[in-house]
Amino acid sequence: MPILMIGTQRSGSNLLRLMLNQLPEIAAPHPPHILQRMMPLEKGYGDLSKDKNFKLLVDDVCRLVELNPVPWEGVKLERKDVAARCRNHSVVAVFGAVYDVMAELGKAGTWCCKSLANINYLNELEAYYGDAARYIYLYRDGRDVAVSFRKAVVGEKHPYHIAKEWGATQRIALESRKHIDPQRFYNLSYETLTGSPEKAMRGLCDFLGATYNDSMLQFNESDEAKRAASSSELWSNVVKPVMADNSNKFLREMSEEDIRTFELVAGDVLDALGYKRFQTKVGETKTFTGAEIKQFDAENQRLKQEVLSKVDPEDMKRRDQQAGLIKEIKDRQQAQAASA
Repeated sequence: MPILMIGTQRSGSNLLRLMLNQLPEIAAPHPPHILQRMMPLEKGYGDLSKDKNFKLLVDDVCRLVELNPVPWEGVKLERKDVAARCRNHSVVAVFGAVYDVMAELGKAGTWCCKSLANINYLNELEAYYGDAARYIYLYRDGRDVAVSFRKAVVGEKHPYHIAKEWGATQRIALESRKHIDPQRFYNLSYETLTGSPEKAMRGLCDFLGATYNDSMLQFNESDEAKRAASSSELWSNVVKPVMADNSNKFLREMSEEDIRTFELVAGDVLDALGYKRFQTKVGETKTFTGAEIKQFDAENQRLKQEVLSKVDPEDMKRRDQQAGLIKEIKDRQQAQAASA
């Protein structure tokens, strides 16, 4: 029974995966974002029914895992073993196989992938896993997501761009939960998770058929939390207890104009998820002009550069290892396509 978190980054997924990782029956490692990084490259491998092409895919996915900024402790990926576990020759199959290996080595009955971008590959996941898959839709007030992204090394920085991405992702989730059996689809807000963590975890454990343990609330004391926190400033908060007062930060840290911009772009999703608007009316929207969007783009790039200028070089070095592998794969595929 694979467990897949879906949603948007900066919504508490590291907090939740560390809580779940405290349970002996669930292995929830830091994700190498296999589907997000490898699915766009799948066609470049050519015919995956050919052994040579599939072996290359398996090796590349294993290398991606091995370069993860938060290592999978004690996990050794034997390429032949990974390939043998795949029920078909696809990125989704290899993704599941490496997680199966990791869970078995940790003596866990199942695993959880917290790569929220998996929401973009629900069709592929459903086709491969069918009724076996369980989804945790983790969501957070998008304006607080925007505040968090503003400081993070990853992601967009301007409220217009963040609202577009956040809104698009939530719309996929809201539509998907109409078609996936509620017994396999669990809705959990960041505000509930941090406001009533024990209640939230007991409810989630019931959904997953797992046994709640008080250690879930001591996630911050785990070795896994310490490894994550030491790997990047992005995850520094995971060694702290649950921060119950970490909501509605946007009211203090976003300007009224930025809040208005966000609400005009993604207000329909805020409404659907039950979040109150502060600068616009329910149903209010706006189509921004080309000139306005151009101005947003410029500010977005400026803010990105400002954040990058302050990033710890060692943090970037760890991230660059995976980025370097993806570039290597793209370059190889382009060279093969050119010579074909």
